[in-house]
Amino acid sequence: MSDDRVDFASMLASRLCHDLLSPVGAFANGLELLADEKDPEMRARCIELLEQSARTSANKLKFFRLAFGSAGGFGERVPADEAKSAIEGIIGDRAIELNWMIGADPLPKPAVKIILNLSLLLVDALVRGGRLDIGCENQGAGGIEIALHVEAERLFLDADVERILAEGEGASAMTSRTAPAVLVQAVAKQNGGTVMLARETPTSLLVGAVLKER
Repeated sequence: MSDDRVDFASMLASRLCHDLLSPVGAFANGLELLADEKDPEMRARCIELLEQSARTSANKLKFFRLAFGSAGGFGERVPADEAKSAIEGIIGDRAIELNWMIGADPLPKPAVKIILNLSLLLVDALVRGGRLDIGCENQGAGGIEIALHVEAERLFLDADVERILAEGEGASAMTSRTAPAVLVQAVAKQNGGTVMLARETPTSLLVGAVLKER
């Protein structure tokens, strides 16, 4: 395995661990509080927090399994509702309106990986809430076109992430923060496709990909 692949795997693992650290740590802290707490009302509150942390952890694991995992290979199809549910899980209780414009037919796994990793990056950019539109449609000759659009009063997409999505894998250094963008470019390239990004206004952004059927 090349050094680049080792680094890439390490960065994805770092991103996964970073995102799971908060809910898992909250779960551990909640257990400690519950062990020492005697007041019934406070114990009920601790249990509520434990349930919330467990739910958040499960949602993130479900998301990362689809977004980063390769079980079954890239040739399989994934139910569209499963991809939507995974994205809803990482949005959680944030003030983000998800506009899902994809039908019920199963999606090719490469398309799902691109949709989920772009969603991860764009949800991170909507730090104060906003709207996320996701669309996907078949083209002629078996190709597929993916488009994600975000709009918000304040939009904070990391500059290195934006460069990688707009210009390619080598446009900026690979870190745990930029690894999902690198993965989007890698999956697109593996499937004969391209990634595109357009800054419409300071408060709106369009990003997507066109893939060819393998």
